[in-house]
Amino acid sequence: MLSEQQVKELLYQRFIEPTKVQRPLCVGIELELPIVNLAGEPVDFLVVHDLTQRFKQHFGFAVDHLDDEGNVFSLVCPQTGDILSYDCSYNNLEFSFGKVVGLHEVQRRFARYCAFAQETLAQQQHTLTGMGINPHRGINRQVPIPVERYRMLCHHLQAAPRIMPPRPYHPYPDYGMFSSASQVQIDVEHDKLLPTLRAFGALEPLKALLFSNSPLSDGGIDYLCARDMLWEASSQGYNPRNVGLFDPVPASIDALVDYLATTSIYCTERGTRYLNFRPLPIVEFFATPRISGEYFEDGAYHTTTIEPQASDLLYLRTYKFEDITFRGTIEFRSVCCQPIRDTMSTAAFHVGLMQQVERLNELLDANDVLYQRGHSPAELRKLLVQRRLPDFVDSEKTVALLLNILHLAEDGLRQRGLDEESFLQPLFERAQKLEPPALRMLRQRESGTPLNQIIRQYAKL
Repeated sequence: MLSEQQVKELLYQRFIEPTKVQRPLCVGIELELPIVNLAGEPVDFLVVHDLTQRFKQHFGFAVDHLDDEGNVFSLVCPQTGDILSYDCSYNNLEFSFGKVVGLHEVQRRFARYCAFAQETLAQQQHTLTGMGINPHRGINRQVPIPVERYRMLCHHLQAAPRIMPPRPYHPYPDYGMFSSASQVQIDVEHDKLLPTLRAFGALEPLKALLFSNSPLSDGGIDYLCARDMLWEASSQGYNPRNVGLFDPVPASIDALVDYLATTSIYCTERGTRYLNFRPLPIVEFFATPRISGEYFEDGAYHTTTIEPQASDLLYLRTYKFEDITFRGTIEFRSVCCQPIRDTMSTAAFHVGLMQQVERLNELLDANDVLYQRGHSPAELRKLLVQRRLPDFVDSEKTVALLLNILHLAEDGLRQRGLDEESFLQPLFERAQKLEPPALRMLRQRESGTPLNQIIRQYAKL
């Protein structure tokens, strides 16, 4: 067992200490893309496995991981560190890029990888598309990749009503197999960590108006960005401090470490077995002599007990909109997969504003469009991810504020001198119309545009 002070010291070493390392600002980008069978049938996993093999041959990637049935679910490029993998299920392809300084290098590699994947999938009437929720989620086989990690995750999500006290969980425990994201990690300096969390936390409601791309109706609410609800009303949100915003952002590094000490751990490994258990705050976990958990073996789940070990801290994983990582980065996690031709807009937006954190805080503090009405950023985010905007939202003032923020991001990219400003262009149009991709998609459907036509539009490079 570890004392509370020992746990906090470990948390500081893992999450805060890396931000003190002097290094050039680098970026890591992860792009998840749903796979769709245009014949209106479930994704054919044989087609997916064929794509993986052809991709490996064509680009010279090496096998990184095999599933329990001998199929490759992860490839890695030895030169760049780029990874092709499948996230949670074979319905969701992910490109992860080795850290870079400039965004054009990622765009060039992504364009090559994606064009090859699209050409290969098209031969079997399949495609990648740029939607945050797989448009065929009701058709596809929602089964996890047969490996310990994804079996554990899906079992954990499905077990929520059984192993946790009753609460209003949503009825989509398989959401990891039909939701896709666009995530970016950016190096952060120690003295800028808290101002960055504060600026981007306040920005989250407005980001919903630019990037929402996961439409879903649930409980009488029409979501444009259901991603938030899917995480928060699942077992991942059992401890609210593991998801969403820092609300409020801690005022000091010590307070931030105290906050991290209240986040929960729900899984670990022993040998080759992944175990999941009822989420426990990390301090409570290490103060408990024995933990009861479940693991999968021989086609069934079994119960066992373990003694916490200091190494279990490696499995503490939160899913906050601004996540502090062990790499000395902030991972921005709140953005849905974007239409493929606009893919780099997410990274460009965050990278540009990371150069302008002080000015961004000043701009958001001074505005009276949204934040002077008594709502916290977390409350505003919940309102602005819905299709119907609150009555107090002044459209003209909101458009002006969004445009000011985009110009700020543009200035930040100009300071980098890497000619990256053009990646922001799709966002200016969205801001002027207050029309994120999900809203455009719904309006097209309501005007009679066939679903396959929209899928193809959002699939264009």
